[in-house]
Amino acid sequence: MRVLSKDASNRRFPFAHTFSIVARDPRSGQMGVAVQSHWFATGSMVTWGEAGVGVAATQSMVEVSYGPLGLAGMRQGHTPQQVLTGLLQKDEGRDLRQVALLDANGNVATHTGARCIAEADHETGEQFSTQANMMLKNTVWHAMAETFKTAKGDLSERLMQALEAAQSEGGDIRGKQSAAMLVVEGQKYPNPWQGILVDIRVDDHPEPLVELRRLLKVNNAYQSMNAGDAFLADGKVEQAFEAYNRAARLAPEIIELPFWQAVTLAESGKVEESLPIFKRVFEDDENWRVLLARLPKAGLFKVSEADCQRILHI
Repeated sequence: MRVLSKDASNRRFPFAHTFSIVARDPRSGQMGVAVQSHWFATGSMVTWGEAGVGVAATQSMVEVSYGPLGLAGMRQGHTPQQVLTGLLQKDEGRDLRQVALLDANGNVATHTGARCIAEADHETGEQFSTQANMMLKNTVWHAMAETFKTAKGDLSERLMQALEAAQSEGGDIRGKQSAAMLVVEGQKYPNPWQGILVDIRVDDHPEPLVELRRLLKVNNAYQSMNAGDAFLADGKVEQAFEAYNRAARLAPEIIELPFWQAVTLAESGKVEESLPIFKRVFEDDENWRVLLARLPKAGLFKVSEADCQRILHI
């Protein structure tokens, strides 16, 4: 933090000199914002989003209110440019801000204040914007844009590749410390906490993007596990098992994923298929055997007593 003595009310603003991207995937309708900075917990200040509404990045000398107020304006049906113009007009520190807003239609508005520390600027494209300040080189935001336009995969993967391109181009002149990614669905939900697909943060790490990519893989594994549960609830057994297997492949080091996969197999009548999975889990950590024995009392493992004992004693 630092006191900006010549700004309105002598307020304190946190540094988030950084690079970020806001984008929408026209195929899925998903919207996302991703960031890296040499500042602690950049995700707590920079990344904002709401399903069916939009996403926002607020950085440089951060005025955090641009995030929630930006979303509120877009939720009311105003375009990103209308919202951003209104916010800037009320902000005497506008020349120190860097802000990007994107709505559910893919409309983008971006501002880089005249007093943002060089190298600083932004680049907008079709349904995305990249922005950066206090960079080592003035090519960082362009590198992000070009990479995003050609990257393959879902939105989170393309955002990840854009961040990696920025770092490869030199990134923040101070180095690296934290990173974050937020991805939301394109459709609206009754509550703002619904429709969140990715919400991961690396608050303090020597290689924040390496750690962010690892967390993205773990996030995707759990999303696959959740998808498997949803398929099973709909009676789509084969799709459920495919999703469970995908989750296990994405994060084989997380023993809890095959544990719940085996629980689901056994409950669906596939006890034989569950046995080798349970055996592998129990050999890794006996506490999972203890946990399984406690599940029936909570109504969370509905198999016959004989099958339960058979599994517990493999």
